[in-house]
Formats: sequence, C-alpha cells, structure tokens
Amino acid sequence: MRPRLIFGIIGIVVFTSVVLFNFSQSISSYVDFEQAAVMEGDRIHVAGVWDASRPSGFSTETMTFNFYMTDISGNSRRVSYPGPKPNNFEQADQLVVIGQMRGETFVSRDMLVKCPSKYNDAIQPELTEQR
Repeated sequence: MRPRLIFGIIGIVVFTSVVLFNFSQSISSYVDFEQAAVMEGDRIHVAGVWDASRPSGFSTETMTFNFYMTDISGNSRRVSYPGPKPNNFEQADQLVVIGQMRGETFVSRDMLVKCPSKYNDAIQPELTEQR
C-alpha cells in the first residue's frame, strides 16, 4: 500500500474516534438528586418540578437565582442558578437543571424550562367548525 493511503486511513479512524468520544461525553440521562450526589462531573441532568411551597428568589449579592426543586424520586433540594429567573418559570411543567451537587445544594450551570404546549390540550376551534 502507498504511505498516503495508510496515513489517510489512520487519520479517518482517529478523527472518527475523537468525534464518537466527544459525542458520548455530551449524552446524559436524567438522574435524581441522590444519584447526582455520588456522580462525577459538572454536566449532570436532574429533572423535576419547582417546589413553590419553599422560598425562592434572586440574590443580588451572589447574582444567583435560588429555589427548591423536587426531583422524579420525590427528593427536594435547593438549586442555585447563576442568572435571573427564567421566563415562564412558574408555568413550567418540568425543569431540567444541568450542573453538579455541592453538599446539599445543586449548583446549576444551565436550566431548561419545559412549559405546557398550547397544541397538546386544545383542538383549534376554527378547524373543527369547518368540518
């Protein structure tokens, strides 16, 4: 075989391996707070709902939005998010916080607010009247 062909094949294999490795690192499944406490890394995904019965608010000293969230297993923990309260936070069906546990607080780097869809619950009246 020619040396160019060999180097080309090796390059393709190395490139594909690097892409697959990076892709596998970015995939994460949802865990609860108990599992997040024993996991390593700062991209842990915890899904749950806002616990409105406990205090929440924005701290101007630390520039963080702090609230309590109940995960899918029923565990409630304090969440610290580095930014203002997201839009539609109170109307969210589900929250996904991405970060890591530090003691009893989940420090979130990012947050996904999953709001109810206006298309799932209601059939558009103008379409049903035309039938």
